[in-house]
Amino acid sequence: MFRPAPMMRLSVVVLERDERPVLRELGRLGAVQLVSTPAGQQTAPRPPPDRSREIAVCERIQSRVAELRRSFQVAGLAGESAAPEMTAERVETGLDELESKAHALLKRRDHDLRRRDELDGVAAQVASLRGLNLPLDAIGRSEFLHFLTGSLPEGALARLELGDRAVLLPLPARGARESLLAMTTRSRAIPLDNALKNAGFRATKLSPAEGATADELWARLELERARSQSNLERLEMETRAFAAEAARPLALFEAWAEVERRLLEAEQCSPRTDAAVLITGWAPEAAVPEIRERLLETTGGRCAVEAASPRDVPETEIPVLLRHSRLLRPFELLVSAYGLPTYRELAPTAFVAVSYVLMFGMMFGDVGHGGVLALGGLVLLLASRGSRNRDLGLLFLFNGLSSAAWGVAYGSCFGLPRLKEHALWRDPIEGDPMVLMTLAIGAGVVLMSLGLLLNIANRLRHRQWLDGLLGKFGVMGVVFYWGALALAAKAASIRAHGWWTPALVAFLVLPVVCWGLKEPLEHLLDKRAGRASTGDGLVAAVTESVVGAFEGVLLYLANTVSFVRLAAYAMSHAALLMATFTLAAQVERLSAGGPALGVAVVIGGNLVAMVLEGIVASVQALRLEYYEFFGKFFSGEGQPFTPFRLAAEPT
Repeated sequence: MFRPAPMMRLSVVVLERDERPVLRELGRLGAVQLVSTPAGQQTAPRPPPDRSREIAVCERIQSRVAELRRSFQVAGLAGESAAPEMTAERVETGLDELESKAHALLKRRDHDLRRRDELDGVAAQVASLRGLNLPLDAIGRSEFLHFLTGSLPEGALARLELGDRAVLLPLPARGARESLLAMTTRSRAIPLDNALKNAGFRATKLSPAEGATADELWARLELERARSQSNLERLEMETRAFAAEAARPLALFEAWAEVERRLLEAEQCSPRTDAAVLITGWAPEAAVPEIRERLLETTGGRCAVEAASPRDVPETEIPVLLRHSRLLRPFELLVSAYGLPTYRELAPTAFVAVSYVLMFGMMFGDVGHGGVLALGGLVLLLASRGSRNRDLGLLFLFNGLSSAAWGVAYGSCFGLPRLKEHALWRDPIEGDPMVLMTLAIGAGVVLMSLGLLLNIANRLRHRQWLDGLLGKFGVMGVVFYWGALALAAKAASIRAHGWWTPALVAFLVLPVVCWGLKEPLEHLLDKRAGRASTGDGLVAAVTESVVGAFEGVLLYLANTVSFVRLAAYAMSHAALLMATFTLAAQVERLSAGGPALGVAVVIGGNLVAMVLEGIVASVQALRLEYYEFFGKFFSGEGQPFTPFRLAAEPT
């Protein structure tokens, strides 16, 4: 619970003919993180093969499948993850056939859509001319008359002054524009065209129809549009049938390409000899016996599996696998959002589970609000299939229960004033606020002290003696912090006994001096041992150490005071509810409908408090974890354990 799962370095030697079966078995197990190993005398003389061309083929297949899915809205098949034994040529041939059918359907659809748009355009042009017993093929062919059909902006027709130079026939309006038919003699065509153009005229060109009037052409168009719509509906049925038919082949092609790509990428990690392949990786210690048994079974005993403890491997190179109980997994999400512990660091998940829930409840204390949050978390926990959503539901449930418990202490249930007298303690904004602030600072002292102890344990486990003893978050840090707290709390008693000066020296001056000496001592010890120093020299080490000591003093003060926000946001939550009921009381006096409005104000105020204060409390509690707690001991530099899998891990 407090350490990542023990890991082992695996080395598997198999015959080249067994490489694919072994990789497939490892992918099904999902228990080994493959490591790319260069060729060499200690590994294998031949470098890993370059599979970039084959990988590009797989990616092209995946892209083609995705395009077909998008074009025809083909959904994936649930549970279709098994990749059949196929070749890239067979897959691409199958895709070619599907794409050929798809291309024919798309071509027909585009043609029919264009035809429908053309018919709709002509129908829109003819609609304004219906009722005129005028052959359409006569428009524009007269030797003496000049005809124009089109539309003007709304109101432009009334402002148009043409005198007796033209005849304007208003037609039924189309949208925000006024349709009209304009006619004049051929000699006056240019002045008419210019006048209409200046007025914003938009001409409509009609397709000639031999001897047909507008009404006759409209009837023909209606028949053609109905026929076009029928073709589109029939084509839509064919498209849906094609999508249903293509769903399984596409799922199989997609699964094959994904598995093949992962296998090819895995092959690029392994150096080899003329006949054998070296596969290396990391695996949890508990999984090694099963891995060895499965590989021996897969190869018929034609493999060698060696597992070694990572004693001499730098911890930043060892992948980290956190294995927590079902109840702690939601808080693993919070820790992972900051980073992972390195392999030999202590995992803080259990401490975060307790402290985060308590701090959230303290800031968001209300029985009603906590009950709503807990109920929502329970619904999410029971109704969700994905593990991530279930973890979030469990987190909401814990936070809601904590809020309800603090609400009992505060006597708050949806902020109802009459319930405050039943509080186990008191409302946050009633009485002396210093008591609540002292409680908040006390919580901060406990959490920061825990962070210091965890840092000391981590440093000593890593044999970083100077940092663990003299560092500002080491033993001298604990002496300084607890000494400063004791001096602040018992100043009068210490002065009365005459211990003030020795206490100042022992608890404040001495630790700060030790902080200032740590970097120079490390520099001198590295130089004496012949190790390369990470700094720029003794002077730089002294300067850095002095600045770090000054920063440490300020940091302890700022981090401790930062926990006052627990009390501040608890009072803010209570104040918002109090303001809600005060406003509701004022609204009730306004009119006959005042009581109903008052209830609406109370409901609205509680909703705002739940959403706004809930978000604030969750963010602030997380901030205290990350900066005031994690900042003392947690590096967050661990690399996650990412096992090789042939299929995506379910979420």
